[in-house]
This record gives sequence, structure tokens and C-alpha cells, in this order.
Amino acid sequence: MSLQVFSLENKIALVTGGGTGIGLGIAKAYIEAGAKVVITGRREQVLKDAVTELGEHASYRVNDITNKKGIPTLVKDIETTIGPIEILVNNAGIHHKAMAQDTTDEDFERILQTNVMSVFTLTRECAKYMLERKRGSIIMIGSMAGLFGIGKVIAYGTSKTALTGLVNALVTEYSKDNVRVNAIAPGWIESNMFLNAINNDEKRKQQITNRIAMDHFGQTSDIGNAAVFLSSEAAKYITGVVLPVDGGATVNF
Repeated sequence: MSLQVFSLENKIALVTGGGTGIGLGIAKAYIEAGAKVVITGRREQVLKDAVTELGEHASYRVNDITNKKGIPTLVKDIETTIGPIEILVNNAGIHHKAMAQDTTDEDFERILQTNVMSVFTLTRECAKYMLERKRGSIIMIGSMAGLFGIGKVIAYGTSKTALTGLVNALVTEYSKDNVRVNAIAPGWIESNMFLNAINNDEKRKQQITNRIAMDHFGQTSDIGNAAVFLSSEAAKYITGVVLPVDGGATVNF
């Protein structure tokens, strides 16, 4: 077998929330595999710094994913000025930490708007082009909170569970046109946001550490490598999967 099937040479990928954390890790892995990457996010300086780090095969667009009316323009701009989006990674999302009884309707709706509704809108707009070309790979970034119950994240967990339903339904509609839809469910991955959150909550940190079967947290590159595989020809017959990259957390007791 030639390792060329894992190459993303000359493919163009759009990674939302690509300036930091898991999104940046995916962008790095894609570029190492030969792709050109467009990252989006709300903070221009963060995106500029990320593109400086990523190098000449990266570019950015300042975009608030919740501005759904602007999404068709964003996609058309990239398609016209950079090239066909063959890979979409729906990574951008927000978190809300609160018990169910302390989560307001507004809190719940805000999470769903960002983590589900905006994901659907961007996916639909990118798919217009992918379906016409009869090729494409769409990846949702899920979560452990979408695979089993975790306290204090009722809205976030529901939003990530919803992505599995979105994957299933889109597979049914998109597969005949060779557009694949999969999800990655990251475990606990080292990033500034995650480390800041658990360093202030020793009990939760211990819960998480006990849950992971392996003896360490994951790296953003672990998610990036999984994304490269799912976007490559090596995975050309894989669609509709939710792939945990979690050090065994989903099965460990």
C-alpha cells in the first residue's frame, strides 16, 4: 500500500475556530499532509498569529459563525478567491458550565445556535459546491459530552449529541454524491482553555483523570491526525462514523 492515500496534496480545507486549540492542531496536520487551509474565527489578531505559525499554505477569514446570513458570502468568497473547498471541519463551538437547574433558556439557545444551527448552515452552504463536484469530506467536532452524560454541561452535551444526528441524516442524503460526513469526538485534550478550567477544579480534574484509560491527556495533534485520515483517500469508504480520540475514556471504568 502506498502512503500516498493519506496525502491531502492540493486539497483546500476550511477549519472553523482554527486559530487556537484543536482547530489549530487540525490546521497544522492538514498542512503537513499537503493541504491548503483557510481558518476562521472572530479575533483577527489570533488568526494572524496562527497563519504566521502555519506558514504560506494558510490563510484566514474573520468570521462569526453565528452570523448565519453571512455564511453563503463567506463560502462563495473562499470558493472564488482560493479554490474549491473539498474539506470542511466544523470545529468552532462554545461552552457553558452550569447545572441543568441553573441553565436558562437563553443559555441553552445560545449554545445550540452556535454548536448546531451554525454548523448546519455552513455545512449546507459548503455542500452545495461539494455535491455538484461529487466529492468532499465534512467533519464535525463532537465531544465526550455527546457520548455519555457529564454533569454541569447540559446545553453543551445536548449540542454535541445533536451532531451525531446531523451526521446520520446528512450521510443518508449526501453519500450518493460521494460527499462523506463523519465526526471526531475528542477526549480531554491539552489546550489553554481546558487546562485553565480543570486547574481551578481539583475534584473535576480527578474525575477526568480517573476516566481516561491511558495515563495522560491527549494532544491537539492527535485530533489533527485523525482528521487527516478521515479526510484522505485512505478513508474513502468511511462515512457516518463518530470516532472517539480519547485515550479509552468512553469504555473505561
